[in-house]
Amino acid sequence: MCGILGVVAQTPVNQLLYDGLQVLQHRGQDAAGIATLEGRTFCLHKGNGLVRDVFRTRNMRALKGNAGIAHVRYPTAGNAVDHNEAQPFYVNSPFGIVLGHNGNLTNTEELRRAMYKQDLRHINTGSDSEVLLNVLAHEIQAQATGFCLDPQKIFAAVAGVQRRVKGAYAVVAMIAGYGLLAFRDPHGIRPLVVGTHEMNGKAEYLVASESVALDTLGFKFERDIAPGEAVFIDFDGNIHSQQCAEGATLNPCIFEYVYFARPDSVMDGISVYATRLYMGEYLAEKLKREWGEHDIDVVIPIPDSSRPSALQLANHLGIPFREGFVKNRYIGRTFIMPGQAMRKKSVRQKLNAIAVEFKDKNVLLVDDSIVRGTTSREIVQMARDAGARKVYFASAAPPVCFPNVYGIDMPTRQELIATNRTDEQICHEISADRLIYQDLDDLKAAVKKANPHIESFDASCFDGVYITGDITPDYLDAVEAARSGKTKLSTLEEDQMELDLAMSASSM
Repeated sequence: MCGILGVVAQTPVNQLLYDGLQVLQHRGQDAAGIATLEGRTFCLHKGNGLVRDVFRTRNMRALKGNAGIAHVRYPTAGNAVDHNEAQPFYVNSPFGIVLGHNGNLTNTEELRRAMYKQDLRHINTGSDSEVLLNVLAHEIQAQATGFCLDPQKIFAAVAGVQRRVKGAYAVVAMIAGYGLLAFRDPHGIRPLVVGTHEMNGKAEYLVASESVALDTLGFKFERDIAPGEAVFIDFDGNIHSQQCAEGATLNPCIFEYVYFARPDSVMDGISVYATRLYMGEYLAEKLKREWGEHDIDVVIPIPDSSRPSALQLANHLGIPFREGFVKNRYIGRTFIMPGQAMRKKSVRQKLNAIAVEFKDKNVLLVDDSIVRGTTSREIVQMARDAGARKVYFASAAPPVCFPNVYGIDMPTRQELIATNRTDEQICHEISADRLIYQDLDDLKAAVKKANPHIESFDASCFDGVYITGDITPDYLDAVEAARSGKTKLSTLEEDQMELDLAMSASSM
């Protein structure tokens, strides 16, 4: 998962983009980058770490210009520690393009081979975003007439990208001398919104992953970018848009509403906060049906994203709601920290129990979801150590049983506690006295309640149904093998070896 921003304004945008990245920091903690455009010259700074650590005053002063894009990275493809994979990426032909991408491509290796053998383009990192940039650059070059480029040619290029590229992608890009381009995959898996602001009688535009970025930066929300749609904003402030994909349908990732997005965001007409309240209502109804004679004394959320669900659940059950954990806000989100050992170590650094809320009580802990189970097990033990008599556990989401290949870092079945386990076995694994999961139909109903016009979702991590239709057991096996370090050479490495052998032979 990543956060992206793009802006065309009347005044310098470096501070605006920096502030926007701070707002979207929850979407990625591994790297950050900003690219601005002054005249026809790109100014770019990026690096590993949090936004506040990557940028210094001297870096900000060097980011000149009234248009730019920005990115916070949470790696799902490539190398998590390679600073070369921080975004935005840059390519110098044609015209000069910088690009930031949220999501994950599912045919990356096929595209790499095509880039190398057919399009004669070199991919320098393991990032699928660099592949996407080069596909876009190739399609723009194919559409351009000499030095001339217009919105229709750009939209034709995006249509070419959407025919070739599979998977999930929300994209912001800047074309030197022309303008800002934003587009979304034909399935609408990852979110993208656009807002406006008036400065000196002229319109300014901001594109972002979540509406909260528009709110905090003083932009008025205009609309979501539709699945398969491209929006182009030229540097004179004119906005153009076109549907570029045939048969596009909206299938937002339901896990955005469960966990990733900020509660104060609205995406695809869905209030994240409202959905989490509804999740609590549906979960309370299930608890009433299946455990009417419960002995729960208090409901305690596991901060922060589960708080609305826990509050609404407590209200519907008529049980006291209490804050039982204090969160250290200077520790990163454990779910997206690299490495199981680091994840486990950070739980107790991140949370501390308020003993008075646990002592001699039967406690229902509510979390947004259970993915690997490591955090859940540690928190259950913390509740017991604080004096709880019994510890029950509720998940506002269904069991996560399948890999997510569209931009969430939980790809191996071995890492998922719910894979091939019953609810009773999971309950035992996390050492709880009872476990209650949300039903998938109820989760979908909760999100639809916030926007009844939504007809379908990507819920692949819960039901194993991959909306792009190209995910096979062999593909999942390859992803898991790559993560465990057991993969064979990539097609790009094989091609490079072929080239090296050919060059060696010709020099003999």
